[in-house]
Amino acid sequence: MKQNTGEATAGGIYAFVAYLLWGMFPLYFLTLLPTTPWEVVAWRVLLSLVFCVVALTITRGWAALGRIVRQPRLLGWTAAAGILIFINWTVYLVATLTGHVIEASLGYFINPIVTVLLGVLVLHERLRIAQWTAIGIALVAVVVIVVGYGQVPWISLLLAFSFGLYGLTKNRVGASVDAVSGLTLETAWLSPVAAGMLIWVGATSGITLGTAGAGHAVLLLLAGVVTAVPLLLFAAATRRAPLSLIGLLQFLTPILQFATGAFLLHEAMPLERWIGFGLVWVALIVLSVDSVRHARGQRGVDDVAEIA
Repeated sequence: MKQNTGEATAGGIYAFVAYLLWGMFPLYFLTLLPTTPWEVVAWRVLLSLVFCVVALTITRGWAALGRIVRQPRLLGWTAAAGILIFINWTVYLVATLTGHVIEASLGYFINPIVTVLLGVLVLHERLRIAQWTAIGIALVAVVVIVVGYGQVPWISLLLAFSFGLYGLTKNRVGASVDAVSGLTLETAWLSPVAAGMLIWVGATSGITLGTAGAGHAVLLLLAGVVTAVPLLLFAAATRRAPLSLIGLLQFLTPILQFATGAFLLHEAMPLERWIGFGLVWVALIVLSVDSVRHARGQRGVDDVAEIA
């Protein structure tokens, strides 16, 4: 059955806006200084939970959440997803607020390749030659960065694998958990940890909410909305747009983050980093071209089957 053109177009717009917002995250989080990454991630968890509770009330989604809560398997997956997204958020905030925006962007460039690799290792999927080629080029890129730059890009790898595994948990629950219910449960699992972090921050460096001016307080209180809105837009996009379009648009986020780090924040980009990034971009081009060709071929097969 062919996808409605209007729905696909709307899905593409939702995805574009979601990736655009994610791409602008470094600029938003940098306005929250002098707040520490630990305080920001704690508020992000707690305020996202508040946002989700409001959203569930408005959309009358409590019944759907209740059905999920009564299924231990789904609850387990949401707990795993919560842990992984907490790791991802924490690493990303530490990177952004300590001058490593470019390294963070590399993590999201590598993420599609990690996702493909996880498909092989965990889901036992069979890869096409082009996909293996992209993985090989990406591995060479990491080696170049390690040898030339003198250190393992831990931030990039942690971001790529944490988000890749987060996507895998989402794949396991599929349509059984809607976007709002999923984020509600993930942040609910994390709320005791976030509350503990705020207590620790308050006892050490001190909580900054309300101490750095009204504008800063408003921006910090928007952390829940800023977190939840792109996630919900992305969920809406994946239900409407073809995956090939979603896959191509996802590069908008790391491109914007890379541009922010390199040209606005003037982070260092020595030759070995350019070579490493260049190899990753080549791998992504190979992966993207293969994905588009495969999607077109699959649509052709589906069309023949529909006619038959």
